[in-house]
Amino acid sequence: MSALSQIRNQTSFDLLRFRRNPAAAFFTVILPIIFLVLFTSIFGNETLDSGAKVATLYVPGILSLSIVGATMVNLAITTTTRRERGMLKRLRGTPLRPWVFLLSQVLMAMVLATMMTVLITVIGRILFGVSLQFSALPTLIISLIIGAASFCALGLALSTIIPSEDAAPAITNAIALPLYFISDIFIINEDSPGLIRTIGNIFPVRHLVQAVQPAYDPFVDGAPLPWGHWAVILLWGAVGVVVTMTRFRWTKS
Repeated sequence: MSALSQIRNQTSFDLLRFRRNPAAAFFTVILPIIFLVLFTSIFGNETLDSGAKVATLYVPGILSLSIVGATMVNLAITTTTRRERGMLKRLRGTPLRPWVFLLSQVLMAMVLATMMTVLITVIGRILFGVSLQFSALPTLIISLIIGAASFCALGLALSTIIPSEDAAPAITNAIALPLYFISDIFIINEDSPGLIRTIGNIFPVRHLVQAVQPAYDPFVDGAPLPWGHWAVILLWGAVGVVVTMTRFRWTKS
């Protein structure tokens, strides 16, 4: 069987496994939608000084949360679980090439990220009147590709430091949740302390939010290319690739 066929079959199988896992489907698909509706309902959808609605800030933030959840969080937990249950070890004894398996995990996560992008965008438009600016669509697509690929690499890298299956959800969420709070996802406040903003700017989540936000701003005439944000996200993605290549394990420690 060719490598392309193996990639297609493994990716399809992983997507099927995801659909049959209610917990994974809830936290990856349903929970971000609940956050979007909940936060917009609590904080309202008033018009800001810029003339845009509050929801134009929450839609990009929740979209970024969805991408991180579908890629980094999902891959870190599922990869650790498979390793600790011996599934990765058994895979090494099959004709499936190791790089094909890893690539299929990334492709599966990117499919989920794409699905969540469409879903969040449609819900934002129907419920809160947040429209996608089609002039900024190329910038949004590039941002999503860079973000999804980089966070996939970080998810695989994160699995290398998680010691057990039971620790996977705790460690992954202990890393992801604080990043959400300091990255203008749960709390959007331009007047937050300088130290918090500085710390948030070090990590890639806020840069992903900033990269996709102009695509939903009705007062931006074509989103400028966010080179600086892309650079930070790609740098973290490169770190994830290096860690994965040097520390990834197929067997339990």
